[in-house]
Amino acid sequence: MLHPQARALLNLIEERKIPPTHTLTPAEARELYRERRFFSQPPPPDVALARDFAMPGPGGDIPLRLYRPAGSSVGSLLPVLVYYHGGGWVIGDLETHDTLCRELANGSGCAVVAVDYRLAPEHRFPAAAIDAIAALHWVHDNANRLGIDASRMAVGGDSAGGNLAAVVALAARDAGGPALAFQLLIYPATDNRRTAPSHETNGTGYLLTRETIGYFHDHYITDPSHDLDWRASPLLHESLAGLPPALVLTAGYDPLRDEGLQFAQCLSEAGNQSTLVCFERQIHGFILMGRVIDEANAAVRLCAAQLRHALAREPSGDSRS
Repeated sequence: MLHPQARALLNLIEERKIPPTHTLTPAEARELYRERRFFSQPPPPDVALARDFAMPGPGGDIPLRLYRPAGSSVGSLLPVLVYYHGGGWVIGDLETHDTLCRELANGSGCAVVAVDYRLAPEHRFPAAAIDAIAALHWVHDNANRLGIDASRMAVGGDSAGGNLAAVVALAARDAGGPALAFQLLIYPATDNRRTAPSHETNGTGYLLTRETIGYFHDHYITDPSHDLDWRASPLLHESLAGLPPALVLTAGYDPLRDEGLQFAQCLSEAGNQSTLVCFERQIHGFILMGRVIDEANAAVRLCAAQLRHALAREPSGDSRS
């Protein structure tokens, strides 16, 4: 029961003979991903502020983009979502996810800090995870200059970015902070062993294929033992207890669907608040496609509402606030 709008998009991609990502060089794939947004994404909404800057990172400066929502007053301390873009750790940047970050800021009333972490194959595992963790700490430590409330922080991301957000939440818990109020995990990659059943059932014909997943994986991870490292596969961390509340959003025709389901279930079984919402008729990446897929806009509104609710709460002083 694939949504007719998703089917129409897949048909158009086939008709126009748009090459699959795994047939391209990383540079070519990055350029195609940037160009595709003009067809599939809504126009970027106005926000009160969108400012680029950089933070010193473990491997060099990390570009960041700060968004303040439309209508927010100058000088007010806002709760913040630290956001990690998707793209298989190989493609994606601040531009590919600019519209989504603006939508989340406006819909939630929160600031958003988007993180342009290092990409593979130029920077292989665990570079992206190291940058993602460093970015959270830097945002927390520089909260006043950014105009954000360090006691009301969330992490989020889509696909590979969802993987990084989950990794960051685990790292923050293990380090004793920063305390997080929420994690927004949009069709996250949680197990780089890639053995969940949906990799087989949804691995062909729905935009993200098994071949493309393998392409991303092999550019990012070169040592098979790294698949077992929780920084690559957060599902495999020895303990998923004591984590912030999570919204795990999945898509029914996504090869990563069952990884999201498994992670949400394990979070709940470990005693965390975890909500799973599956858009049964959708494909991987759909939340960025609001120009051509109506359910993408509903998904954005859902994510923004959950953020608004989670970050409006009074902090309790620990990572489960």
